[in-house]
Amino acid sequence: MTEAAFLLDSNICIYVLADAQCRAARRLGACEPGSVVTSAIVYAEVLRGIVDHGAAAIDQYNRFFRRIPVVPFDQSAAYVYHSIPFKRGKFDRLIAGHALSLGLTLVTNNTEDFADVPGLRIENWTL
Repeated sequence: MTEAAFLLDSNICIYVLADAQCRAARRLGACEPGSVVTSAIVYAEVLRGIVDHGAAAIDQYNRFFRRIPVVPFDQSAAYVYHSIPFKRGKFDRLIAGHALSLGLTLVTNNTEDFADVPGLRIENWTL
């Protein structure tokens, strides 16, 4: 199996779930299996937003996350999180800490929200 290189942010997952032909979905489709993962934080965020959309949406969500491994937010991620500049009410900081702790590039459309995180590599697959 290919080693992970990218961690998907919530917005990228949502774009792909909403449009399987969007630019982010095409970029994701070009990646080797196993090279893209996501955080348990992202998994929870996306589920929170999709739960009111019915059984078909939840089925699509489940299929998506069977293909994109969900990595547990662990003690190492928590330790890195504590060193990131704090912004109240932002799950983004947890996600950034998780990507940093794993040495992965974060794939997001919210590049501005992550711009002040030292050492975080970011790609925007929507451009």
